[in-house]
Amino acid sequence: MARSVSDRLRIGILGGTFDPVHRAHLAIAEAARDQAQLDRVLFVVSAHPPHKRNYVSTPAEDRLAMVEAAVSAYPEFEASDLEIRRPGPSYTVDTLREIRAAHPEAELYLIMGYDAALDLPHWREPQKILEMARLLVLPREGGAPPPLHHDVMNRSTILQFSPIPLSSTEIRESLRRGKYPAHALPEPVLDLIRRKGLYGCR
Repeated sequence: MARSVSDRLRIGILGGTFDPVHRAHLAIAEAARDQAQLDRVLFVVSAHPPHKRNYVSTPAEDRLAMVEAAVSAYPEFEASDLEIRRPGPSYTVDTLREIRAAHPEAELYLIMGYDAALDLPHWREPQKILEMARLLVLPREGGAPPPLHHDVMNRSTILQFSPIPLSSTEIRESLRRGKYPAHALPEPVLDLIRRKGLYGCR
Protein backbone atom coordinates (compact mmCIF):
# COMPACT_ATOMS: atom_id res chain seq x y z
CA MET A 1 0.00 0.00 0.00
CA ALA A 2 1.39 3.41 -0.93
CA ARG A 3 2.08 5.84 1.88
CA SER A 4 1.25 9.52 1.79
CA VAL A 5 3.90 12.15 2.41
CA SER A 6 2.13 13.03 5.66
CA ASP A 7 2.77 9.61 7.18
CA ARG A 8 4.91 9.60 10.30
CA LEU A 9 8.52 8.44 10.24
CA ARG A 10 8.74 4.68 10.80
CA ILE A 11 11.81 3.51 12.68
CA GLY A 12 12.75 -0.14 13.15
CA ILE A 13 14.98 -1.17 16.07
CA LEU A 14 17.12 -4.29 15.79
CA GLY A 15 19.14 -4.88 18.92
CA GLY A 16 21.90 -7.38 19.55
CA THR A 17 25.47 -8.01 20.56
CA PHE A 18 26.41 -8.36 16.86
CA ASP A 19 29.50 -10.37 17.75
CA PRO A 20 30.02 -10.33 14.82
CA VAL A 21 27.23 -8.85 12.72
CA HIS A 22 26.53 -11.17 9.78
CA ARG A 23 24.47 -11.49 6.61
CA ALA A 24 21.42 -12.91 8.40
CA HIS A 25 21.19 -9.74 10.51
CA LEU A 26 21.13 -7.67 7.34
CA ALA A 27 18.52 -9.95 5.74
CA ILE A 28 16.29 -9.62 8.81
CA ALA A 29 16.55 -5.83 8.66
CA GLU A 30 15.74 -5.87 4.93
CA ALA A 31 12.65 -8.03 5.50
CA ALA A 32 11.44 -5.73 8.27
CA ARG A 33 12.15 -2.62 6.20
CA ASP A 34 10.28 -3.92 3.17
CA GLN A 35 7.30 -5.51 4.91
CA ALA A 36 6.66 -2.73 7.45
CA GLN A 37 7.66 0.09 5.07
CA LEU A 38 10.28 1.35 7.49
CA ASP A 39 12.13 4.56 6.76
CA ARG A 40 15.08 3.66 8.99
CA VAL A 41 16.40 0.61 10.81
CA LEU A 42 18.64 1.21 13.81
CA PHE A 43 21.11 -1.55 14.64
CA VAL A 44 21.41 -0.99 18.39
CA VAL A 45 24.62 -2.53 19.68
CA SER A 46 24.20 -3.92 23.21
CA ALA A 47 26.84 -3.06 25.77
CA HIS A 48 25.71 -5.25 28.66
CA PRO A 49 22.75 -7.50 27.68
CA PRO A 50 20.91 -8.44 30.91
CA HIS A 51 20.24 -11.98 29.61
CA LYS A 52 23.97 -12.59 28.93
CA ARG A 53 25.53 -11.52 32.21
CA ASN A 54 28.35 -14.10 32.04
CA TYR A 55 29.04 -13.58 28.35
CA VAL A 56 32.42 -11.98 27.63
CA SER A 57 32.03 -10.34 24.23
CA THR A 58 34.27 -8.45 21.88
CA PRO A 59 34.66 -4.82 23.06
CA ALA A 60 31.57 -2.77 22.27
CA GLU A 61 33.57 -0.26 20.22
CA ASP A 62 34.76 -3.04 17.90
CA ARG A 63 31.26 -4.49 17.55
CA LEU A 64 29.92 -1.03 16.74
CA ALA A 65 32.64 -0.57 14.11
CA MET A 66 31.67 -3.90 12.52
CA VAL A 67 28.01 -2.84 12.36
CA GLU A 68 28.98 0.52 10.86
CA ALA A 69 30.95 -1.36 8.20
CA ALA A 70 28.07 -3.77 7.55
CA VAL A 71 25.42 -1.07 7.04
CA SER A 72 27.60 1.31 5.02
CA ALA A 73 25.99 0.18 1.76
CA TYR A 74 22.41 0.57 3.05
CA PRO A 75 21.09 4.17 3.18
CA GLU A 76 18.15 3.21 5.44
CA PHE A 77 20.29 1.34 8.00
CA GLU A 78 22.18 2.99 10.84
CA ALA A 79 24.49 1.74 13.59
CA SER A 80 23.49 3.06 17.02
CA ASP A 81 25.79 3.42 20.04
CA LEU A 82 22.89 4.43 22.28
CA GLU A 83 23.24 1.46 24.65
CA ILE A 84 27.04 1.63 24.62
CA ARG A 85 26.91 5.21 25.89
CA ARG A 86 24.41 4.34 28.63
CA PRO A 87 25.88 2.76 31.80
CA GLY A 88 24.53 -0.47 33.25
CA PRO A 89 22.55 -3.31 31.64
CA SER A 90 20.98 -2.66 28.22
CA TYR A 91 17.25 -2.76 28.94
CA THR A 92 15.02 -2.47 25.88
CA VAL A 93 12.49 -0.24 27.62
CA ASP A 94 15.21 2.35 28.35
CA THR A 95 16.38 2.23 24.74
CA LEU A 96 12.86 2.79 23.45
CA ARG A 97 12.42 5.73 25.83
CA GLU A 98 15.56 7.38 24.45
CA ILE A 99 14.52 6.83 20.85
CA ARG A 100 11.01 8.09 21.60
CA ALA A 101 12.46 11.23 23.23
CA ALA A 102 14.59 11.88 20.15
CA HIS A 103 11.73 11.17 17.72
CA PRO A 104 8.47 11.93 19.56
CA GLU A 105 6.31 11.75 16.44
CA ALA A 106 7.80 8.57 14.97
CA GLU A 107 6.24 5.11 14.91
CA LEU A 108 8.64 2.61 16.52
CA TYR A 109 8.93 -1.04 15.46
CA LEU A 110 10.92 -3.48 17.58
CA ILE A 111 12.36 -6.36 15.53
CA MET A 112 12.83 -9.63 17.43
CA GLY A 113 12.84 -13.40 17.20
CA TYR A 114 9.83 -15.49 18.14
CA ASP A 115 11.43 -16.84 21.33
CA ALA A 116 12.20 -13.31 22.47
CA ALA A 117 8.56 -12.37 21.87
CA LEU A 118 7.49 -15.37 23.95
CA ASP A 119 9.70 -14.18 26.79
CA LEU A 120 8.78 -10.51 26.54
CA PRO A 121 6.23 -10.60 29.41
CA HIS A 122 9.22 -11.32 31.69
CA TRP A 123 11.27 -8.36 30.48
CA ARG A 124 11.53 -5.08 32.37
CA GLU A 125 8.29 -3.07 31.95
CA PRO A 126 6.79 -5.17 29.14
CA GLN A 127 3.59 -3.13 28.96
CA LYS A 128 5.58 0.04 28.46
CA ILE A 129 7.52 -1.64 25.66
CA LEU A 130 4.24 -2.58 23.96
CA GLU A 131 2.90 0.95 24.40
CA MET A 132 5.93 2.50 22.74
CA ALA A 133 6.55 0.07 19.89
CA ARG A 134 4.88 -2.43 17.63
CA LEU A 135 6.70 -5.77 17.34
CA LEU A 136 7.98 -7.25 14.10
CA VAL A 137 8.48 -10.91 14.97
CA LEU A 138 10.50 -13.46 13.03
CA PRO A 139 8.73 -16.80 12.53
CA ARG A 140 9.93 -19.79 14.54
CA GLU A 141 11.46 -22.78 12.81
CA GLY A 142 9.76 -26.18 12.84
CA GLY A 143 6.23 -27.13 13.86
CA ALA A 144 3.51 -25.05 15.45
CA PRO A 145 5.06 -22.50 17.83
CA PRO A 146 3.65 -21.84 21.31
CA PRO A 147 1.14 -18.99 21.23
CA LEU A 148 2.32 -15.53 22.18
CA HIS A 149 0.81 -13.82 25.21
CA HIS A 150 -2.35 -12.06 24.01
CA ASP A 151 -1.01 -8.59 24.87
CA VAL A 152 2.11 -9.32 22.84
CA MET A 153 0.14 -10.84 19.95
CA ASN A 154 -2.10 -7.79 19.74
CA ARG A 155 0.94 -5.61 19.11
CA SER A 156 2.80 -8.00 16.80
CA THR A 157 3.22 -8.60 13.10
CA ILE A 158 4.80 -11.91 12.10
CA LEU A 159 7.31 -11.28 9.33
CA GLN A 160 7.56 -13.47 6.26
CA PHE A 161 11.12 -14.70 6.51
CA SER A 162 12.98 -17.89 5.71
CA PRO A 163 15.55 -18.54 8.43
CA ILE A 164 19.18 -18.23 7.38
CA PRO A 165 21.35 -20.77 9.24
CA LEU A 166 24.10 -18.46 10.48
CA SER A 167 25.41 -18.35 14.04
CA SER A 168 27.71 -15.72 15.50
CA THR A 169 29.14 -18.38 17.82
CA GLU A 170 30.04 -20.65 14.88
CA ILE A 171 31.46 -17.71 12.92
CA ARG A 172 33.69 -16.76 15.85
CA GLU A 173 34.95 -20.35 16.07
CA SER A 174 35.69 -20.43 12.35
CA LEU A 175 37.65 -17.20 12.60
CA ARG A 176 39.63 -18.51 15.57
CA ARG A 177 40.58 -21.56 13.48
CA GLY A 178 41.90 -19.27 10.75
CA LYS A 179 38.95 -19.75 8.40
CA TYR A 180 37.27 -16.73 6.84
CA PRO A 181 33.53 -17.38 6.21
CA ALA A 182 32.94 -14.98 3.34
CA HIS A 183 29.47 -16.51 2.82
CA ALA A 184 28.48 -15.36 6.30
CA LEU A 185 30.14 -11.97 6.68
CA PRO A 186 29.79 -8.87 4.53
CA GLU A 187 33.11 -8.06 2.91
CA PRO A 188 33.63 -4.76 4.80
CA VAL A 189 33.13 -6.63 8.10
CA LEU A 190 35.57 -9.36 7.17
CA ASP A 191 38.12 -6.74 6.11
CA LEU A 192 37.76 -4.93 9.45
CA ILE A 193 38.13 -8.20 11.40
CA ARG A 194 41.36 -8.93 9.55
CA ARG A 195 42.74 -5.41 10.01
CA LYS A 196 42.02 -5.33 13.74
CA GLY A 197 42.95 -8.94 14.37
CA LEU A 198 39.59 -9.68 16.02
CA TYR A 199 38.69 -13.23 17.10
CA GLY A 200 42.33 -14.28 16.98
CA CYS A 201 42.76 -13.47 13.29
CA ARG A 202 46.32 -12.68 12.29
